[in-house]
Amino acid sequence: MNKTELNHNKSLPSKEERHKLFGSVKPGPRTKPIDKKGMADLQNSKKDFLFDIDMVGISNVKHPIRIPSQLTPEIQTTIGTFSFGSSIAQGSKGTNMSRFTEQLDQYHNEGFAVDIATMKEFTKELAGRLKQNDSEVEVTFPWFFERKGPYSDLTGMNYADATIRVEYHKETGHDITVSLTGKITTLCPCSKEISEYSAHNQRGNVTMTIKLTDDFNEQEVDWKAALLEAAESNASARIHPVLKRPDEKMVTEQAYENPRFVEDIVRLVAADLYEYDFVESFTVMCRNEESIHLHDAVASLSYDKKQERE
Repeated sequence: MNKTELNHNKSLPSKEERHKLFGSVKPGPRTKPIDKKGMADLQNSKKDFLFDIDMVGISNVKHPIRIPSQLTPEIQTTIGTFSFGSSIAQGSKGTNMSRFTEQLDQYHNEGFAVDIATMKEFTKELAGRLKQNDSEVEVTFPWFFERKGPYSDLTGMNYADATIRVEYHKETGHDITVSLTGKITTLCPCSKEISEYSAHNQRGNVTMTIKLTDDFNEQEVDWKAALLEAAESNASARIHPVLKRPDEKMVTEQAYENPRFVEDIVRLVAADLYEYDFVESFTVMCRNEESIHLHDAVASLSYDKKQERE
């Protein structure tokens, strides 16, 4: 027989025998209840369990979501990565994990649009479902936006990584923190200064984390677009998915005209965030993927506007 031909003459035991060979056994006697009412609920046990728990929940939950946006595309479907949690008092043993995903599925079936108002409603309802005074939800997702070439007007799709974190407490209400990481081009001022006819540039990653004011109105301001503009407008140049030669000429010349260190980026972005009325406090970090080094260059700063009022 030709060596390349398969031998189909092997005699195999039945599938049941194969499973038995690899350790499967027949079901044993069933003595415990099979309906929920008759089952023990260990997580709802009430005793002195030594300590309060700050947070218990689940994380790395991936789920389809809808994102409203003031930039095109205005309605988009993407994948959100969720974490859910709540505190547990010393007298309670634990939480019912299934209630987190149960509520997520309920919202999904109703057309889950991830915006600030919906997330506030979600956390308040979740605390009630868990029979706790508080809950917290965080979701991270890629947010897409259309970008045109500066000369050709040819469009493509860019994205930034966005995060919404909402903490709810029955007595104090909601605390909302949002974050956006956008990519930019930076050109090295030192390289431009010392070189005869060149300057190295690199891709920068600007991460802005802000606490929203209590009166933030998402109908008036798309926080995602505002943070993106803060990062990109202070860069050496913006990132483009489609560039023809006239576009490339404009972008590279713009970068040469606007050299930026990572220190420059975080200060300039911070100035924009400071001027946004809906920002209560913020942290800005820039990380440059250096083109002539193996290391990255990083800088960060934080500022809290409340300090000025104290």
